[in-house]
Amino acid sequence: MDPRSWFKDLTGYFIYLLLISTIGPLLFGFHLAELNAPQDVVTCVKRSVSASLLPSLPQCIPMNPTQFGLVSSIFTLGGLVGALAAGPLSARYGRLPTMHATTVFFAVGPIFEALAPSIAVMTVGRFISGLGAGASVVVVPIYISEIAPPGEKGFFGSFTQVMINFGIFVTQLLGYFLSKGQYWRIILGVGGAIGLVQTAGLFVAVESPKWMADQGKPALAKKTLKRIRGHAANIEEEVVGWGIESQGDMEDEEQTLLDNEDHVSQHGGSSSKTKQARTQVLGFVEVLRSPDTNKAVFAVTMVMVAQQLCGINSIVMYGVSLLSDLLAANSALLNVLVAVLNVIVTISCAPLSDKLGRKTCLLLSIAGMGTNSLLLAIGIMRHIPVLSAVAVLLFVASFGLGLGPVPFILSSELVGPEAVGATQSWALAANWISTFAIAQFFPVVNQKLGGGKVYFIFAGMAAFFAALVAWWVPETKGKRTADEVWGREARRVD
Repeated sequence: MDPRSWFKDLTGYFIYLLLISTIGPLLFGFHLAELNAPQDVVTCVKRSVSASLLPSLPQCIPMNPTQFGLVSSIFTLGGLVGALAAGPLSARYGRLPTMHATTVFFAVGPIFEALAPSIAVMTVGRFISGLGAGASVVVVPIYISEIAPPGEKGFFGSFTQVMINFGIFVTQLLGYFLSKGQYWRIILGVGGAIGLVQTAGLFVAVESPKWMADQGKPALAKKTLKRIRGHAANIEEEVVGWGIESQGDMEDEEQTLLDNEDHVSQHGGSSSKTKQARTQVLGFVEVLRSPDTNKAVFAVTMVMVAQQLCGINSIVMYGVSLLSDLLAANSALLNVLVAVLNVIVTISCAPLSDKLGRKTCLLLSIAGMGTNSLLLAIGIMRHIPVLSAVAVLLFVASFGLGLGPVPFILSSELVGPEAVGATQSWALAANWISTFAIAQFFPVVNQKLGGGKVYFIFAGMAAFFAALVAWWVPETKGKRTADEVWGREARRVD
C-alpha cells in the first residue's frame, strides 16, 4: 500500500495526538544528547572570555572523565526507574494520566540542570529528567499502537524513534551554536520549555480507546475511536479486534455495568467478558511465569538490549569528543549531520517495517551497524578521516532502518493487551541498563583500548544479536494477535 493513501483517511486530531504524545520521546532524545556538543565547555576544558549570562553561577563545572560519565549516565538510571513504574501505572490508571505525569519531570529536571552550580545539582536534574524520559518511552509506544490504524501500526509506531532522533537533532543543533560561555545553560533549559508545551497539549488529548475497552467501557471507547478516526469512518473491524463482536455487544456490555442485578444476569456473558477484561492485566512476575508471555518478554528484551549494545549511543552521547582529534572542528558539524540523517532515514524507512516485515528490517539494520563498526574502527585507528565520517553516517543510517524504530513496535505486538505494560517495562528497563553501561563505561573502555578499537566489540555484539534475532524473534507483520504471532490457538472468552 502506498503510504500516501494512508494520510487521506487520517484526521487532523489523530495527527495532533501523534505529535503531542511523541514530544515525550523527543525529550528522551534531547536529554540523552544534550551534553554531547557542549561537553568541553561544560567541564571547563574550554573556557570563554565572553560575559556571563548569570553572574551568580559559574561559567562551567570542572569534571574529570569519570565524573562526566556519572553525570551523563545518571540520566539512564532515572530512566530505568521511570520505565519500571510506567508499565503498571499505565495499565492501572491509563495511558493519558501516565503521560501527564511524565511532563512534570520534564519541566522540573531542566530547571536543576540549567541552573546547576555544581556536579551534585546537575546530577539531580539529569536524574529527574530521566524519570520522565524512561516513563515516556514505555507508555507512548503503547498509546500510539492503540490509536494508530490497524494496518499502519508499524509506520506510525516508528514515530517514537523519529521523534527521539528529532530531539537529538534539536540539541545537537543548539549545541553547535551555543557551546560557549554560559550559553550551554540555554541548551539545558530549552528541554524544560518543550516539556511545558507537552503539558499544555495533553489537556486536549484523549485516552486510548483500546484501554477504555479493556476497562469495561466499550461504548465510551467506541465514541473516542470515532473522534480519532472521524465520524464517517467504519470502525467495526477495529472494534472486533478488541474482542467485542458487534456494536450491539458493546451497548449491552456498557448497559450491564449500569443496570440492576436482574439485567446483569440477562447479559451474563458480556458481564463476564467485561470483568475478565478488567482483571486480566499481568504484572512483572506473571509475565515471566506465563508460558504465553515469557518467550515474548525475552525476545523484546533482547532486541531492546541490542538497540544499545550495538553502539548507537557511543555516537549520540560522545561523538564530538570521539572524533575531535580526527576531524578537529568538523566533529560538531558531523554530529549535526548525523542527527539530520537519523531523522531522514527513520522517516524514509518507516513504511518498510509494514512492507518487508519487522524481522527483516532488524536483521538488515544490525548487519549494517556491524559492518560499519568495523569500518569505523579501521578509520579511527588508521587516521582516515573520510572513512571514519562515511562509516559514522552509514552506521547511523543502518540504525534508523530497523534497530531504532522496530523494538518499540515489537513490544506491543508480541504480547496481548493484558501483558503489554509489564513487557514494555521489562524491555525498557533492560534498554536503560544497557544505555547506562554505554554512557558510563564507553569513555573508559575507549581510552583503555585506544582510539577506535572499542568498535570491534560493537561489531561482535552485532554478530551475536543478528544470530539471536534470526533464531528467536518471530515476524509480526500482518498478524492481528499475539496468539497468531506465536502460532498458538486463539484464546476464547466465554
